[in-house]
Amino acid sequence: MKNIIIGIITIYIFAFTCSAQNSEGRLLPSADVKTIDGKKINTSTFTNDGKPIIISFWATWCKPCKKELDAISESYNEWQKETGVKLIAISIDDSRSSGKVNTDAKSHGWEYEIYLDENQDFKRAMNVNNVPHTFIVNGKGEIVWQHNSYSEGDEDHLFETVKKIAKGEKISE
Repeated sequence: MKNIIIGIITIYIFAFTCSAQNSEGRLLPSADVKTIDGKKINTSTFTNDGKPIIISFWATWCKPCKKELDAISESYNEWQKETGVKLIAISIDDSRSSGKVNTDAKSHGWEYEIYLDENQDFKRAMNVNNVPHTFIVNGKGEIVWQHNSYSEGDEDHLFETVKKIAKGEKISE
């Protein structure tokens, strides 16, 4: 009987702790990705000195992905100056097509941190089904906003959201 009561109390405490974490924002999950030059890095180490991070999932075959990253690139320097935001572009290309990632990034002039998720472990951990899929992570490492797909002008809404997060305002998805 004593074990049953302890078990029920443990389950209750665990459930309460999980719901409290979800209400504050889901933490960035841990998964291994590769840098362009093939070095492994764990996504749990992504930081930006307490400032927001944009994480954009994309692929070399995805035209809307490239349009979004190009549109952001046009104003990225100003975004960084105003909010300190960092953009991390995660390619979901598999090992056969990941060789095109660096060429694409250079030809578009993207100044982002670019990583390869060839096994799509990070993609699965973030519940990404389609690209482009964009997330904003606050300075505490919590996922506070996400958007799937891209239409012209979406980058303006993205930046407005980044500004609010940089000021410490809460955002509702």
